[in-house]
Amino acid sequence: MNRDLSALSISPERRAKKGPPGWLIALIAVCALLAAAVIIALTARGRAVRVEYAVARAAGSGTSAILNASGYVTPRRRATISSKITGKIKEVLVEEGMSVSEGQVLAYLDDADALASLRAAEAERDVTEGSLGELESEYELALKNLERARELRRGDLNSEQELDNAETAVRSLRARLEVARLTIEAARRGVTIARRGLENCTIRAPFSGVVVSKDAQPGEMVSPVSAGGGYTRTGIATVVDMASLEIEVDVNESYIARVSPAQRVEAVLDAYPDWMIPASVLTVIPTADRQKATVQVRIAFDELDPRILPDMGVKVSFLESGDGEEGPAGGVFIPSRSVKKENGSSVIFVIRDSTVERRAVTPGRETGSDILIVSGIRPGERVAAGNIESLRDGARIEIVKP
Repeated sequence: MNRDLSALSISPERRAKKGPPGWLIALIAVCALLAAAVIIALTARGRAVRVEYAVARAAGSGTSAILNASGYVTPRRRATISSKITGKIKEVLVEEGMSVSEGQVLAYLDDADALASLRAAEAERDVTEGSLGELESEYELALKNLERARELRRGDLNSEQELDNAETAVRSLRARLEVARLTIEAARRGVTIARRGLENCTIRAPFSGVVVSKDAQPGEMVSPVSAGGGYTRTGIATVVDMASLEIEVDVNESYIARVSPAQRVEAVLDAYPDWMIPASVLTVIPTADRQKATVQVRIAFDELDPRILPDMGVKVSFLESGDGEEGPAGGVFIPSRSVKKENGSSVIFVIRDSTVERRAVTPGRETGSDILIVSGIRPGERVAAGNIESLRDGARIEIVKP
């Protein structure tokens, strides 16, 4: 029996119209989904998490932080140097960063007018002093004439009127001499004032320090008061006494009872987070800010360092001396917000350059806003202190100022 199998073959036209097999389409779809997932994961991994940081502080026996605050380094002596008179700047002798000593010349003003005033005052003084000699000679002659008139009157050789005239001449010259002496004194004081006006054209440093800004240039006008519609400078340079640097922080008035004069403080500059600077409370300003509900506290450095600069941000920890109770001598203090609970364990994220390292720790007691970490971290290490819920081991971070 012959069977025709040609009907089971696929014609060339139908073979050309048929698409790819289904398994190939499914494979391509799965690969596309995996590629998209990888791209999303890499994108998420590459996005940096913005976090604040804190420095682990060694927990000495009996000493712990009871309050944390932030503030700035502030000089007690800082002055924008101006002139006592209004004038045009002739020369400026300082630049930013230059050290100056007390009395050092910072700038010169145009002194042409002041010099002319001094010359005029000296000339007036000289003329007045010259006229005094002539009056003294006339006065001596008048005294002699009076003496002769009296002798003649005793001998009845002249009249009473001639004697009166001689006495009047003496009194008149005596009065003119007194006026001349007062005029000379006024002229001398005028010279002194003119000299001071000339000296005012020389601007000097009122104290030793460092120039932190140069505020004027030669050719500009300077005045001790604002004038000229904003085109007149009110200062030439700003000088800071680096020996007067201290810290100013605002403490919430609810916690100000924890602060007292001479209290020990640990300060950390934002620019040097691994550098712990010993300090102490200088004074608590006896007034509160009604708007912010804070009290200002001034803190003195135990020892100044060239790395400490004005207006640097700084975080401080107010310390409390132990009361004699036995406590752990080891461990470090970090902010409580740096600790994260995961499956019953406590973990922190230690900052390593631009990434973080997840690390399990053993927490201890809490003191104020800090917590004692008994083990798992060393003093001086930096830990993430904000946005830690978004962190994981190896995550990229971007450190922001607290």
